[in-house]
Amino acid sequence: MTATMDPKGLPEGDLAFHVEQHGVDYIPPSERWAKPRDIAGMWAGASVNIEYFIYGAILMGFGFSFWQALSLIIIGNLSWFLVGLCSLQGPQTGTTVFGINRAAFGPQGSKFPAFFNWLTQLGFEVEGLILIVGAALVLFAKAGVSASTPLKVVLIFAAVGIQIIMPFLGHATMVKVLKALIVPFIIIYLVLLGFSVGHAHVGIPAQPWVDWKLWTAGLAFTITLSGLGWTECGNDFSRYLDEGAPKGKVVGWLFLGTAIPEMIMMTLGALVFTFLTSPKTAVETWNGSNPFQAFQGQHVIPSWFVVIFMLFVVVQLFGINSLDLYSSGVTLQALGLRLKRYQAVLLDSIICLGITFYAVFSSSLSVYLKDFVDLVIIWIAPWCAIYLTDWVMRRYHYAPLELQKTDHTSIYWSTAGINWTAIGAQLIGMLAAMSALNTTFRVPSWMHPITVVTGNEWGRAGLTGADFSVFMGLGFGALAYFILATITGSVKKQVAKQNELLDGSAVTS
Repeated sequence: MTATMDPKGLPEGDLAFHVEQHGVDYIPPSERWAKPRDIAGMWAGASVNIEYFIYGAILMGFGFSFWQALSLIIIGNLSWFLVGLCSLQGPQTGTTVFGINRAAFGPQGSKFPAFFNWLTQLGFEVEGLILIVGAALVLFAKAGVSASTPLKVVLIFAAVGIQIIMPFLGHATMVKVLKALIVPFIIIYLVLLGFSVGHAHVGIPAQPWVDWKLWTAGLAFTITLSGLGWTECGNDFSRYLDEGAPKGKVVGWLFLGTAIPEMIMMTLGALVFTFLTSPKTAVETWNGSNPFQAFQGQHVIPSWFVVIFMLFVVVQLFGINSLDLYSSGVTLQALGLRLKRYQAVLLDSIICLGITFYAVFSSSLSVYLKDFVDLVIIWIAPWCAIYLTDWVMRRYHYAPLELQKTDHTSIYWSTAGINWTAIGAQLIGMLAAMSALNTTFRVPSWMHPITVVTGNEWGRAGLTGADFSVFMGLGFGALAYFILATITGSVKKQVAKQNELLDGSAVTS
């Protein structure tokens, strides 16, 4: 395949400010234009983000002191190493996450976790839209306009309409725009830090060291909303890297562009929580329907800066939402919908519109996030473990063009297009994760016995028991897949066929 090139040498299949033509299909070597630092720049533009600021404040709302929250922020964001590992398959296969996932689960079986991923991306998109509407309401309040129902309706429609633009255009556009946003947003958050330093109360904990069980619930929350919750998106963007991109540089650059900015952003959110509202109203304000209301009626941060800050916040949230919409679009394609990538973006936006209406008028952001995190953990922890275990068992290689086949001619077809080994491991991992999940919604005690055994009362973060759901899901997912795949020999048989194809230079286009 010969790619048409623009004057600057970039392939027209993925040209900035043009509609990207690629979806879940194979990206030929002639169109691999990105370097590891390009991908890191895109992620960094999305990581210096108000969402992580809010997560830091909500962590404080669990009941932690600043130093307790800081320990969770640092440890939780180490999970970005998982995203780095889950970005190493794209350069070799030239396709998206749920194109690659056809190897482990089978072309038809892969639709099972892909459906969960599509729901997850919609959930993150709605979160961004809730915050966009919230920031806009603060701006209108500064102008003397009250937050009426008609105003909220108009803002939701406007937000959904605007957020379509970048993911509609595609990968190269997002890389260019998000990289350009890094410096101005670093400056705006440094100014916010300057206003905050002299007023933060980090040395006076609001309470003694919390129970270790609540700490585990905070860790599960942080891990999921930082690295783990993005593992299913990594290869959607790294597939534009050259196949020979050094693995260490890919992981290192990605970690540098994500974990470090997010640690800083979440820490800033925790700092601001300590002073922006009174101790009696802090939790209620940050855990309410619009956490940005904390910036109203206070005298530490000047009103003029609040206006500038909220304007920047709105722009930035559109940027990070573009990643979610892009990934949900290519996931719809992987599910088998005969839509072009940009058509899938339009469909997802319409669905998000309805969910956002419900979320804005029926729930607080913190409740929405905690419920959402619980649901994400159950499927994504075992899936991530299976995905990486399968990659290791295949000795870090797949047959790229076989991944594009969705019928019985694919070497990954298994039984009726389903690898029951992976499905079984996924279900085992999901049950294991659920058994140790500290849920914010009440479920029968037999569904999460480990959490029930360690606590039987309901607190602010849910049941007072421990939350080992992330580690149970990862551990049991990986172990179950390795054992089942070894017993059945399902992976070993496919590896032999892969090697024949790869040795015969079957990766051509």
